[in-house]
Amino acid sequence: MKINSFYTVILFFSLLVLAGCRKENMEFIEAPEEETLTKSSTITNLMKNVTSNDGSKDNILDSANCFNINLPIEVTANGTKINVTAKEDYKIVEYIFDESDDDIDELNITYPITLTLSDFTEVTISTPNELASYKTTCKGENVKDDDIECLDFNYPITGSIANTISGNLDNISFSTDEELFQFLENLNNTDLVALNFPISVTLFDNTQINIFNFIDLARVISMYKDSCDEDDDFNYNDDDCDDCNVTELADILTTCNSWTVDKLKRYGNDLDDVYDGYTFNFYSNGNLGVYWGGTSAYGTWVASGEGNNITVTINVPGLDYCNADWRLHEIAEYTENKIDLRVGYNNRLRYNNVCE
Repeated sequence: MKINSFYTVILFFSLLVLAGCRKENMEFIEAPEEETLTKSSTITNLMKNVTSNDGSKDNILDSANCFNINLPIEVTANGTKINVTAKEDYKIVEYIFDESDDDIDELNITYPITLTLSDFTEVTISTPNELASYKTTCKGENVKDDDIECLDFNYPITGSIANTISGNLDNISFSTDEELFQFLENLNNTDLVALNFPISVTLFDNTQINIFNFIDLARVISMYKDSCDEDDDFNYNDDDCDDCNVTELADILTTCNSWTVDKLKRYGNDLDDVYDGYTFNFYSNGNLGVYWGGTSAYGTWVASGEGNNITVTINVPGLDYCNADWRLHEIAEYTENKIDLRVGYNNRLRYNNVCE
């Protein structure tokens, strides 16, 4: 019969203390591998890789996967100053960069700034050269690294730690990745750790898996560690619609009237002014009305798919530059509402509206 992890540690230390009283070099009975971990356990390193700080979330600011820039900071994106106070503000930088496909995007950071490294160590730097130096310690764009982002621990996690030299036995509890990482990082060779199973993890697709021992945990981490795109590239344009859905798109398009075209590129040609003075009204029944200079035209629109694979089909007879099976690239809600549609690299249609 399997003994609960907590009581396994107590049993282990009872034997340890008893044996220590009899003979200093007596061989001790250790707990089963599935019930305990040590500093050198394989599962210890796997758990550290799951809980280490993910530095890829702010790549639009630093193009570095192994550290984050602590917020708030001030940056200047293509000449526009932005106070970045939360992760949501990364999108503001992106909106500015997305204004044109033909310019060279430039970001300047106001120093000093503080970095949080993969082990949660914080360092303050004062120059672009110092930032560049820290970037050299990271793996390159899309180069495989130790960080595991495809699953996360669900907290709280509790357990106990025992020391084979001192005989101390203490309860432990963790509520964040940082707490668990630092605990694992600072384990001694003489420490023996048990967790109160079951614990659970959440996969990248929000599936939850219950874990009943350390061997089970090692198996699950190894199975799923490479099962998702960790988005360790520096192309902030490739995942703009991770959270997009057709309901949100339809709500924005149909709630706001009089959309205009502020970006249009077909077959590599810039045609921004072709529909100058035209307004587009999208209706919930799938109809689309276009109005300009006392003239009107009518067609249809329909959206299907999800995330980065939403297709918006527009068909208005006579307005050929608008008609295509467009891929929804981005829904931007900054100072204005923008619906950005793409087909390949050389075709772009962006609708603009100031409707709140």
